[in-house]
Amino acid sequence: MNKRKFDQINVLPFIDIMLVLLVIVLTSASFVSKGAIPVDLPKAGSEKSPPIKSLSIVIDKNGRFYFDEKGVTFDELKKRILALDPKKASILIRSDAKSQFQNFVKVIDLLKSHGFEKVSIETRQ
Repeated sequence: MNKRKFDQINVLPFIDIMLVLLVIVLTSASFVSKGAIPVDLPKAGSEKSPPIKSLSIVIDKNGRFYFDEKGVTFDELKKRILALDPKKASILIRSDAKSQFQNFVKVIDLLKSHGFEKVSIETRQ
């Protein structure tokens, strides 16, 4: 019986297996690249929701602030927000799509730092 010296390794099957594993990982983890997992939200049973009195903060496309439809500066807005009870006040934020995002972040940061819990953001469908 002849014994041959083992001096080579065939790596092609190994590469094939690694490519198959790579394809499996990439196809099963595709939701990560989208940034969100799709969720089918339930529909509400009632057609009309009960009216809730909420204070509105509006940011127009030029970066001006409005508190309950009255133009205010950011400092005035801050004073009015601090006068409210963070546990009871309901606030609706409406920001123009063309306004600077920094203005929106300033308002959200102000509300978050003072513990406001009932904050809504109005969008269109």
